[in-house]
Amino acid sequence: MSLAIRLARGGMKKKPYYRIVVTDSRNARDGKFIEKIGTYNPLLNKENPERVKLDGERASHWLSVGAQPSDRVARFLDAAGLRTRAARSNPNKGVPGDKAKERADAAVTKAAEAEVAAADAAEKAKAAAVEAAAAAAAAPEPEPVVEEPAVVESAVEEPVAETVAAEVAPAAVEVSAESAPELADVPAVPDAALEAPAPEAPAPEAPAAPVEPPSDTPVPEIDTATETDASPAGPAI
Repeated sequence: MSLAIRLARGGMKKKPYYRIVVTDSRNARDGKFIEKIGTYNPLLNKENPERVKLDGERASHWLSVGAQPSDRVARFLDAAGLRTRAARSNPNKGVPGDKAKERADAAVTKAAEAEVAAADAAEKAKAAAVEAAAAAAAAPEPEPVVEEPAVVESAVEEPVAETVAAEVAPAAVEVSAESAPELADVPAVPDAALEAPAPEAPAPEAPAAPVEPPSDTPVPEIDTATETDASPAGPAI
C-alpha cells in the first residue's frame, strides 16, 4: 500500500477549508483517511498563523515510513523545515494560448485605430476653426442701424380741439332745437331703408337749344312779377 499526505476538502461553496491527512493514494480525495495531521484555511492572510496548522512529529513519522506528500503539502513541509522541496521549472506555464494571443492582437489594433481616428478628428476640427476664423475676417462689417427719431405730437393741439368741440356743440343743439318741430311731422324711416343703398340719380339731360323765333313774329313780354307770385313757395327752413 502506497501512502500519501495530501489535502481533503471541506467547508461550503466558495468557502473552502482543507484537512491535511495521511491516506491510501487509491482512495478518493474526500474519502476515508488514516490520520489527520493538520489544517489549511486559504481564506486567511499568509501572515496569519492560523492559515496552516501542521503536526511536525506525526508528519516526520509518516515521511519516515515512505508517505509521499503532494506538491501543496510539500510547500508546507518546506516552510516548516521538515523536508526540502525541489524547485520545479515550467517555462511554458505563463505563455498565453492562441486565443489569448488573438484577443491581445485585436486589442492592440483597436487601440491604434482609435488613436488614428482621434488624431484625424482633431485635425479636422482645427481646420474647421481656421476656416471659420478666415470667413469671419473676410465678411463685411454690418452697417450701423440708424434709428428714426420718434414723432412727438404737440400737446398744444388737444386744448384747441377741445375748444372747437365746445364751441360747435351749442350750435348743433340750437339747430336741432329749431328743426325739431318740422322734423316731428316727417314719418320714421325703417332701419332697412336706411341701410339700403340709395338709388343712383339719373344723369341730367343737356338743355335743348333755344329756338329763335322768326324776325317777323313779335316776342311776347313776360311779366316778371306775375311769374314770381305764381311760383310755389318752398318749405320753410
